[in-house]
Amino acid sequence: MPTVVFDTNILFSAVGWQGNPYRCVELARSGLVEGVTCPELMDELADKLRSKLNFSEEMVAETIVDYLAFLSLVKVPGELKFIVNDPDDDVVLECALVAQADYIVSGDRRHLLPIGSYEGISIVTATDFLAIVAAGQGNG
Repeated sequence: MPTVVFDTNILFSAVGWQGNPYRCVELARSGLVEGVTCPELMDELADKLRSKLNFSEEMVAETIVDYLAFLSLVKVPGELKFIVNDPDDDVVLECALVAQADYIVSGDRRHLLPIGSYEGISIVTATDFLAIVAAGQGNG
């Protein structure tokens, strides 16, 4: 079973829209992939839910609790300094390293996706991840 870290933009998109980010997150919810996150990514998600969707504190808490019901939580040391232009993205990479993830699923076309892979971890779009999982399960 592949282990995957979902970038904040994927988790955010999965909250309100039934598109590919949602389908990716649902793979983790259903146990077809192992989803992993860290407190820093959950904090970033909470901030975005408040600022972009005007979620109340209760709605933010419910969303985070829901995600943590099926995403494993790892602690990242916060020492990685790889992406100079967006240090928040270092957290995603570091979370994936700590989790020994196979994939990072991201919508970040400026910083993460152009890297392609980091320390053997493939960095892919939601669409590509769905295709990879489908192929791996013989459904593609």
